[in-house]
Amino acid sequence: MDILNWQTLTPSAKQAALLRSPLIGDANLEQSVATIIEAVVNDGDQALRRFNKQFDNVNIDQLKLSKDEIANACAAVPEQLKQAIAQAKGNIKAFHQAQISTKVDIETQPGVRCELRTEPIEKVGLYIPGGTAPLISTVLMLALPAKIAGCAKRVLVSPPPINDAIIYAANACGITEIYQVGGAQAIAALAFGTESVPQVDKIFGPGNRFVTEAKRAVSQDSRATVSIDMPAGPSEVLVIADADANAEFVAADLLSQAEHGPDSQVMLVTDSSILADQVNQALTQQLALLSRSEVAKTALGCSRTLLVSNMIEAAAVSNRYGPEHLIIQTAQPRDILVNIRAAGSVFLGPYTPESVGDYASGTNHVLPTYGYSKTVSSLSLADFSRRFTVQELTPAGLVSLSDTVMILAAAEQLDAHKNAVALRIAAINNQALEA
Repeated sequence: MDILNWQTLTPSAKQAALLRSPLIGDANLEQSVATIIEAVVNDGDQALRRFNKQFDNVNIDQLKLSKDEIANACAAVPEQLKQAIAQAKGNIKAFHQAQISTKVDIETQPGVRCELRTEPIEKVGLYIPGGTAPLISTVLMLALPAKIAGCAKRVLVSPPPINDAIIYAANACGITEIYQVGGAQAIAALAFGTESVPQVDKIFGPGNRFVTEAKRAVSQDSRATVSIDMPAGPSEVLVIADADANAEFVAADLLSQAEHGPDSQVMLVTDSSILADQVNQALTQQLALLSRSEVAKTALGCSRTLLVSNMIEAAAVSNRYGPEHLIIQTAQPRDILVNIRAAGSVFLGPYTPESVGDYASGTNHVLPTYGYSKTVSSLSLADFSRRFTVQELTPAGLVSLSDTVMILAAAEQLDAHKNAVALRIAAINNQALEA
C-alpha cells in the first residue's frame, strides 16, 4: 500500500487520503439502480426472474424455496460446519438477548405518568449477500435479533443459487420464507412487494454498492413506506498500530477486509515507518496465498498507510475517517479507545482479529460504512423494534402542569393548544364546585 506522511500533507491532500474507493462513487450507479427498481415495480416476479438470469446466470421459476428444498439443503451441510454455526449462534444470541430493553414507567411529578414502550417491527426483510462470498454469518446477525425482538414476519432474500449453509443457518434461526433473488432487484421486491415476495416494513443487511444505493432509493421513495437499517455498503477496516505491533497480524487483518470485494478499502494508521514497511512486505507474502487474491489486490489499490506522529493523532485521524471496523493493535489499546468517537465496531489487542466479530464473538457485524459511523450505530436488537411513549395524567396532575403548558402555548401563539388545557381546567374547577 502507498505510505503517506500525514504531517506533510496539505489539508486538501489529507481529505483526499481519507476518500473511499472511487468505485463507490460510480456516476452511473444511481440511474442503473433506478432502472432496476422501476422494472421490479412494473413487472414484479417477471423482472426478478429476468435479473436472476442477467446478473446471476440462473433460471428460476419458483422464487420461494419449498420446504423440501430447505430440508435437502440443510441435509447437505457438513456436521463440522453445523457445529461452528451452533457455537456462533449461541454467542450472538446471548449478546443480543442481553439487549432486551426494560420498560420505562415513571411519574415525572405527582399525577403525571410517562411510559416508554417497545414493540417489534411486524415485517422485516433480511438481505444476505451471496455470489462469490456467501455470507453465512450475516444470516445469524440478522435472523437472530429479528427473532429475539419478536418480529412476526421475517423474510430472507439472497442471490441464487443460495448456498446450502445460508439456508441451513436461516432454518436454524426460524426463517421459513427464503427467496432466491439478490442485488438491487431484491431490495426493490422487499420494498414494493411482488406476486411472490411480500412487502416489508424495514430492510436489513449489508451489500455491494448496488444494494446500498437501492436501499437508499427505496427508503426515500414516496411510493414505499419502508425504512432501512443503515448505509451498509462495501467493507472497510482501519488499523491503528504502534511500533510493537505484529506486522503479520496487521497484514492479515487488512487482507481479511480487502478480500470482500474490489470496492472494499483498508487503511493502516501508524507512528512507525518501520512497521509500515514490514506490513507491506507481509501483505505481498500473504496476498499470494489467497484464493481471492485478485479481488484483494484491487481493493489494496485504493487503500493506503498513513504515518502519524503519535497515537493521539492516530485516534484523531481514525475519527475523521469513521471506519466500519477499527482494530487497535498497540501496547495499551484501551488508552487509545478513550479517544475513539467514530467506529462501527472496535477490536482491541493483538489477539482480537476482526474475523471474530464477523463470525462468532457475539457482536453484530452489520455496521455503518462510508464514514456514517460518526452518526450511525452498529446494528442491535433495538433496530428491530419501534419505541413509543405513553402519558396519563390525573386531574390533579393536569392542574399542576396547566399553567406551564398554557404559558408555553401562548408564547408560541398556538391558541388551540392552550385552549385544550383551559377547557379541562374549567371542567375540573366546575366539578370541584359542584362537589
